[in-house]
Formats: sequence, structure tokens, C-alpha cells
Amino acid sequence: MHDLKKLGLGGRVAGSLLTQTRRLLRQFDLRARKGLGQHFLIDGEVLERIISAAELTPSDVIVEVGPGLGVLTRELAQKAGRVIAIELDSRLAAALKQTLAHFNNVTIINDDVLKIEPKNLATGYKVVANLPYYITSPVLRHFLEASAKPRLMILMVQKEVAEAITARPGKMSLLAVSVQFYGEPRIISRVPAQCFYPAPRVDSAILRIDPHPQPRVAVDEGSFFDLVRAGFTAPRKQLVNSLAQGLGVSKNEALSLLERADIASQRRAETLTLGEWARLWRVFKEKRC
Repeated sequence: MHDLKKLGLGGRVAGSLLTQTRRLLRQFDLRARKGLGQHFLIDGEVLERIISAAELTPSDVIVEVGPGLGVLTRELAQKAGRVIAIELDSRLAAALKQTLAHFNNVTIINDDVLKIEPKNLATGYKVVANLPYYITSPVLRHFLEASAKPRLMILMVQKEVAEAITARPGKMSLLAVSVQFYGEPRIISRVPAQCFYPAPRVDSAILRIDPHPQPRVAVDEGSFFDLVRAGFTAPRKQLVNSLAQGLGVSKNEALSLLERADIASQRRAETLTLGEWARLWRVFKEKRC
């Protein structure tokens, strides 16, 4: 075990993570802001799982999104070469600058992560974060679509979202296609709601994403996702009807696309593999040309 109790100001022994969290909230006159999805991790075993999954080395540069009260940040700083913690809440950011001042390898940035180009932060970095649920999808897109992609992502997300991201054909969604296009996701561990303070209404999961050096299929990303979004316009409908609606074409035109791609028209978007989407995109591209 790491020195999980040595998390107070200047590294003083602080007791349990729940005790520490309450103390820091009182000390800085803070409270969890529901509007920003703030739920602070208070389980040491879960913290260990995150640190272990990140496979930290002294040469690592870590980008942490939403460090909150800095419990995870401290552990990252003890094992990584550098930690860049991006916190939107200005009061939390100010508190972090005080409580983490003794770490010379931690940089606190008070800003919206979605407004910061990853290439301006670092190269060859890892993302490790306990993400507010409401920004999970935007943050995933922000980093996976960036010109300077992370080497690894270890994220705490809502359990149902993690399950959706890691789904296989038969239960695919637009989110699953979007993530699996860029990387290989897998669930490391499920995390009960009571591991946070205040406890959210849903359970969480630790998600690992290993980005691919290149996207899984060779396509033009913009038009490819235009097509995939069209296919998921009405996901409960047969693909021929969903495509016709999403692309604004006749059912016969959508049927022709599917036939040329050798995909049965009665299938649903959730059943297609990335390879099948790529095959359909090539037919779609030829028709547009």
C-alpha cells in the first residue's frame, strides 16, 4: 500500500479519506457542487486500483481532469514525473495550489479542459481522472480525436457508460463506435456509489482505454462519423429505415447502399462491426463522388 494516510497539508497524517475530505471542505469553506458533478473519492482500495492500472513510472507525464480535493493527485505525484491537474472550479483550484504546494512536479490549471489543446499540455502523456459524469463523452472525444493523443487513459466513469463503451456488436452504440474507433476499452473494476462523498445515485467503473497508433479502420473520419450518426438516428429501427431517415434519402437509396456493402437491410445499427461500418462508408463515399 502507498502512504494513503499521508495526504494532508505538507504530508501530515490525515486519517481516513472521508475524514480528510470533510476536513478539507471545512478548512476551505467548500461544498460539493452538484452542477459540476463533484463526488470525491473516499475509498483507499479504489484509489489503489486506479494507481495500479495507470502503470506509473518516474518518466510519466499525467494529465488529470477534475482533481477535486487532490486525493488522486497526491498519489500520482508520488509516482509520476509530472502531473498536470486541470480543475474548472476556481475555489477548488485555489485550495489545490495551497495543499499541493510542497509537490514541485504538480501544475494546477484553473480552466475548462475542453478549451485546452492537448498538444499544448504535453506529448506522450497519460490521462488519469475521476471524471464528472456529465463531461465523460466530451472529454473522451477531446483527447481521442486530438492530434497529440494520450498513451493511456484510466478514467472513473458511470458504470452504465463504461458498459456502453466496451459493448460488442449486438449492443453497440454511437459512443461505443466512437471510442473503439480510436482505442481498445476495458473495464478494470466496478465501484459502488458509497465509495464517494457525497455518494452519487449510480455506481461507477474504472475504465482503461489503450489508444491505437492509428484508427482501427482507414476512413475519412468526418464523413465516416456522419454516416455512423445517420445509422444511429433511430437505433431501434431496421438499419435501412434509420439510414434513410438520417441521411435524408429514400428507403430504396438506403437499401441500395446496404446491398452494395453486403449488409442485410433488416439489421440494426447496434449489430454492425467497425469493419462493416467502414465497408458501408466506402460505398457511401463512392455514391457521393
